[in-house]
Amino acid sequence: MKCIYNEFIVSQYQKQAGKTIIYKNTTKVRASSYNKRKIFNDPVYGFIPIEDELIFDIIEHPYFQRLRRIKQLGLTHLVYPGALHTRFHHSLGAMYLMDQIISALRLKGHKISSREKISSSLAILLHDIGHGPFSHTLERSILNGVHHEEISRVYMEKLNNIFSGQLDMAIQIFSGAYPKNYLHELVSSQLDVDRMDYLSRDSFFTGVSEGVINTERIIKMLTIAGNKIAVESKGIYSIEKYIIARRLMYWQVYLHKTVIAAESMLSNILKRAKYLVRNGEKLFATPALYEFLNNAYSISDLREREDILNTYSRLDDFDIFTSVKVWAEHPDIVLSSLCRGLINRHLFRTELQNDPFDPAYPDIIRQRIRKHYGINEEESEYFFISNSTANHAYHPRSDQIHILYRSGEVIDIARASDQLNISVLHKIVTKYFACYPKHLSA
Repeated sequence: MKCIYNEFIVSQYQKQAGKTIIYKNTTKVRASSYNKRKIFNDPVYGFIPIEDELIFDIIEHPYFQRLRRIKQLGLTHLVYPGALHTRFHHSLGAMYLMDQIISALRLKGHKISSREKISSSLAILLHDIGHGPFSHTLERSILNGVHHEEISRVYMEKLNNIFSGQLDMAIQIFSGAYPKNYLHELVSSQLDVDRMDYLSRDSFFTGVSEGVINTERIIKMLTIAGNKIAVESKGIYSIEKYIIARRLMYWQVYLHKTVIAAESMLSNILKRAKYLVRNGEKLFATPALYEFLNNAYSISDLREREDILNTYSRLDDFDIFTSVKVWAEHPDIVLSSLCRGLINRHLFRTELQNDPFDPAYPDIIRQRIRKHYGINEEESEYFFISNSTANHAYHPRSDQIHILYRSGEVIDIARASDQLNISVLHKIVTKYFACYPKHLSA
């Protein structure tokens, strides 16, 4: 027997002493006394305890359970086969690190209340709840121009209504409105638990050892100076390693040229599907996906219409790839060719270079594409992706990483580092890429 949350399944009965939790129409109808203190066995950190009932209820909610069905690294598994971990893994891991940091800061005499601790845990637990299918791969594609953090805020507000205002402080911390600014920095900054977890977790699942950082050491070295997070001077080398690891992971994993090709193909698949549906083409899609293919919803629609938010909540990696498998047999040559290429890992060739491409070069490739597929100029754009990608490991003009010395002096890591010239790494490195079918290369 199952409980229904609007149109989708919430959970099976969970019983203890005959009591049951039921969610209906986003309202908790009946409380439960069964044991909500659980333990997750995480491959990166070991056992992660859930000791607060509100956190347990948030994790159990369908909005959050959806993250089990969204890959953390999108299509990176096509390059690193082990990269199949999910946003659910990452969110729990980030929450665990937040708990460790709060405990470490308390031991150093910094006063953080129980409510602030729980609210900080909720803020980081929910920081990625707005991600769409395949995480960053389709960022701003499902909802045109909308960043996942905006959607996360909508989810947090909705959950706050469901749980009678218990997320008020978590939302303030998430948005940077809470007076203790250092709690927000732990959620979002250049030295936050989000980055600490994804570097450790992504390096673990990809097998890229260059991304390994010493999270335990970093956590023990954190402190507070002037309402900001700072690092004790003896932890400076761990921070240097953290910055370098982030730089290496970006170019070796996140911006790997084959990953760029695969993600560009999937993005263009969705773009073509939208075009066909909105021009009257009958196209297979799961109900949740079809809703967003056929309509250009905004963040306001998500915030103001619960039915649209719940439809978005049913959308995950499986909707996209199920549809892609069917589209591989569609008569539209653009859509079917892109889908077959992605399914069979016949990915585009990616040319990556430090300088912009010769303006005449794209025209040469597009001409080959039109001739090979027998398509027009507009359609050929789906087979040629030309853009640039940029990364900087550390940005001293942003929220700086502060090093605290025994004298009380606080210095930016770029100035404090003696082992490594971190200031060099703040420079934005831009690379230009062109992606197109391999068999059309010169």
